[in-house]
Amino acid sequence: MPPRPNISPEPETSRCPPGYGSPSASAARNPPSGTPSPRGIPSRQGQLPPLGTAEVHACQSNRTSSKGYAMPTLGIIGSGNIGSAVARLAVAAGMNVVIANSRGPETLSELVADLGPLAQAGTVEDAAKSGDAVVLSIPLNAVRNLPDGLLAGKIVLDTSNYYPSRDGHIAELDDSTVTTSELVQSRLPGAQYVKAFNNILAHHIPLLARPAGSADRSALPIASDDDSAKAEAAALIDALGYDVVDAGTVAESWRFEPDSAGYTRLYLADASTPDDQLMTSAPGTTPKEKVESALASATRVNVAERLF
Repeated sequence: MPPRPNISPEPETSRCPPGYGSPSASAARNPPSGTPSPRGIPSRQGQLPPLGTAEVHACQSNRTSSKGYAMPTLGIIGSGNIGSAVARLAVAAGMNVVIANSRGPETLSELVADLGPLAQAGTVEDAAKSGDAVVLSIPLNAVRNLPDGLLAGKIVLDTSNYYPSRDGHIAELDDSTVTTSELVQSRLPGAQYVKAFNNILAHHIPLLARPAGSADRSALPIASDDDSAKAEAAALIDALGYDVVDAGTVAESWRFEPDSAGYTRLYLADASTPDDQLMTSAPGTTPKEKVESALASATRVNVAERLF
């Protein structure tokens, strides 16, 4: 990918959090590429396409590295457990974050304050427009309620799963006509769709993240029909603290859907953990080889018989 162009944005400190007009503050917030973040995850400027210039996020476009390069922005639609966990990794890796939910930016003040000055609350439209890539982390049935064309042309990392107990029964999923990923992709025309972050418990996401090259680094599977989007998603996930396993196309993503061999239990320190203790379970290092083996051994789940 070509290097990110040098930029010299005009200061707009009145629209930005305190300290954004200070070069020393900028250098402290946005270390040069490869500099460890507070969580030990190196900043990876230049991995994503150039930062958008949406007027509503003029502050976002002024967030630059100490070498004058625009920092990538990750849009996150959905502020639940998975969306919030990914947001924490993103700001730790030195990325800007615009996060949104269905209830409005004013409901995200506490989360954004906790995430720090690299994070900003916005509307769903803001997150989509500002993000160089967008994490979509909303219930399956909510996807159809997104504005038409919202994510067209965007790299979208979709975390959704089908839970009949929550979503009701969906015939084409129950009879395995399509995977959940295929269904969501069909509802996002024009998006550069990637399935990711759907097979790991939310509280395990920050606990297992490690810098590149760490002996105890874990891996996540991704699936997409778009090789370019898959490469971009892999670079993003690497920057967030995980190795990546290519799980094939969206039609093959059933290998890491609920109840499959590639789903959440893969990341448990104790595989015998009872179901009612999963939300407080300890994670265990899950390297690429273990994920690859699980995907290879997976058999397709009879979705209609699932209990949750």
